[in-house]
Amino acid sequence: MYRKELDIALSAVSRAAKLCRDVQQTLVDAESVQKKDRSPVTIADFGSQAIISMALSAAFPEDPLVGEEDAVLLRKNDVLRGKVHNLVSNAIGAVDEDALIEAIDRGARDTNFSGRFWTVDPIDGTKGFLRGDQYAVALALIEAGRVVLGVLGCPNFNPEKWGANGAIFYAVAGGGAFAAPIEPGTPVGRNDLNAKPIRVDGTNRPEAARFCESVESAHSDHEVHRRICDRLGILASPCRIDSQAKYAAIASGEASIYLRLPRSSAYREKIWDHAAGAAVVTEAGGRVTDFSGSPLGFTEGRTLKSHRGILATNGRLHDGVLSAIQSTVAI
Repeated sequence: MYRKELDIALSAVSRAAKLCRDVQQTLVDAESVQKKDRSPVTIADFGSQAIISMALSAAFPEDPLVGEEDAVLLRKNDVLRGKVHNLVSNAIGAVDEDALIEAIDRGARDTNFSGRFWTVDPIDGTKGFLRGDQYAVALALIEAGRVVLGVLGCPNFNPEKWGANGAIFYAVAGGGAFAAPIEPGTPVGRNDLNAKPIRVDGTNRPEAARFCESVESAHSDHEVHRRICDRLGILASPCRIDSQAKYAAIASGEASIYLRLPRSSAYREKIWDHAAGAAVVTEAGGRVTDFSGSPLGFTEGRTLKSHRGILATNGRLHDGVLSAIQSTVAI
């Protein structure tokens, strides 16, 4: 099942990831970082979402897309629109400007969240992208609140293992999880000969676990995470990674536990920040829940309204971490 969906998703995400990598390498420099110039990530965000939206629209015209971006800014800014248009045209061939705007805006429309829809984060990990560190292009297919397909393009993930262009991680419900190098000029496909099955690690002792969290303390409560880890007896320092690359680390066995508790109790996670990663971890043999132990549900809109905190593990450690969480945090 989902063979066509997976082929289209892999091709679209690998093309979008290459566009983002080109922007990161050519437009992000020390001066832009020093001046806190967000224009490179803005350009890449729009270009990435446009590529993915156009691919999905051509293959599955009836499927809604829930995306992080809309095209309001591009309509107002001729210079920015021109840069995005040129990037996308160079990546996939000549594109009409009106079609580009329509493709980006497609992600902002009203959606029936109880049906079938796609959700995309064109660049997850803005600050990582600007620092030259980890970020991800994330795409997931959801049916009746359940993620049935997830793809993560991680252009900077473990270059020693996957190569200079990083890796693409993917999973279909019931079919296992896989990863393949992102090769220059060649979209990754389902039958890629370089694809390898991935599995979570076998760690069953918390003190031996490698734990990961967000780089930015503004994004998640590092102090609460530390208290949970102390209760578990985790000895290693946290591995701090931007974006859904943390899910890739869990799914490929490079870490055992991922904790995310936003600093604000009112904040609710966006669905596009977790859907693809959760699918990949689950199919790699891991487990993903909120801090109360409930599986993530995707029928409530653009946010995970009923959930607070995110826990992803190799599965073996999950119940023990939940117990430590519930002894530490009032959920």
